[in-house]
Amino acid sequence: MIIYIVSIILLVLISPLLLSYIKATKMVLLFKRPISIFQGYRNFSKLMHKETIISEETSAITKYAPFLVLAPLIVVMFFLPPLVHGSYYVSFVDAFTITGLISLSTFFLMLLGLDSASAFGGMGSSREAFISALVEPAMVLTIFSVSLMAGNLGVGQAGVNLAEHFPKEHMASFLFAAISFFILLIAENGRIPVDNPETHLELTMVHEAMILDLTGVYLAIIETAASIKFVIFASLFASLFMPFGLEFAAPIAFLIFIAKLFLIATVVALLEVNTAKLRLFKIPNLLGLSIVFAFLSLITFYVLGA
Repeated sequence: MIIYIVSIILLVLISPLLLSYIKATKMVLLFKRPISIFQGYRNFSKLMHKETIISEETSAITKYAPFLVLAPLIVVMFFLPPLVHGSYYVSFVDAFTITGLISLSTFFLMLLGLDSASAFGGMGSSREAFISALVEPAMVLTIFSVSLMAGNLGVGQAGVNLAEHFPKEHMASFLFAAISFFILLIAENGRIPVDNPETHLELTMVHEAMILDLTGVYLAIIETAASIKFVIFASLFASLFMPFGLEFAAPIAFLIFIAKLFLIATVVALLEVNTAKLRLFKIPNLLGLSIVFAFLSLITFYVLGA
C-alpha cells in the first residue's frame, strides 16, 4: 500500500515536469533558447501568489469548477496500473469508468468556459465538446480491445497481465490499438495537430479559450489538472503498450517507468515540431482514424486472431 501511495504522489509531482520538458525539447529542436524543465513548478508558485480576480458576470460555478475539473483526474490516478511488481492496485475498474471520469472533468471545464459569459469561453467550450464527442468512443474501444488481449477487462489487471505475458500472437491488434491510443493522447491533451496549448490566437484556441478569464489560484488548479491529465494518458500508454520493467526491483521499476514517460513526451515534442495544426473541421478526420484503428484492432483480434 505504501508503494501504491508513493507511486501516485510521484506521478502527480512529475506531471508539470513532463509538460515543461516537452516545451524545452521543442525549443531545442527549433534552435531557440530552451526554457528550464522546472518552469512548470515556477509557474505554479507564481500563480499561487497572484491575486485571484473573478468577473462580476460569473456565477458560483467559476469558484467550484476548477476543483471539480481536478477531482475526477485525481480519482483516475488511483485506478492506473501498478508501477512496481507486488504493489497494490485497483484491478476491477474498466475502460468505461476511466473514460467517464475523464469526461466528467472535461464537462466541468466546458462549464467553466461557458460561465465566463465571454465569446472566447463559449467558443472554446463548443470546440471542446466537438472534440470530446469523437475522443470518448474511440478511447473506450481502444482500452476495451487491449483489455481483451490481456485477458481481463480491468485496466489495472490488464497492465499486470501484459507485463507478465505479452500477447505476441496478437501483435497486429496490439499495434492498431497503440496507434489509436496515441492519437487520443494527442487529442485529449490539446496538443498539435489538434490544438496548440501555447497560442492565444482566437481562431485556433480550444483549451486556452476556456480558461482565458482565470487568474491566480484557479488558473494554477486548471494548469495542474492539465498536467495530470497528460500523465494519466502517458501512464496508460506506458503500462498497456510498453509493458516492460515491472519485473524489476522497486527503485529500478520506478526509473524505467519514468524513462518511458519521458520517451512518450519526447515523441510528442517531435510530432509537434514536425506537424502543423489542423483546421478545426479537419480534426474529425484524424479522430475518425483513431476510431477506425480501434475497430481494426477489435476485428483483427476476433476474426483473424492476430
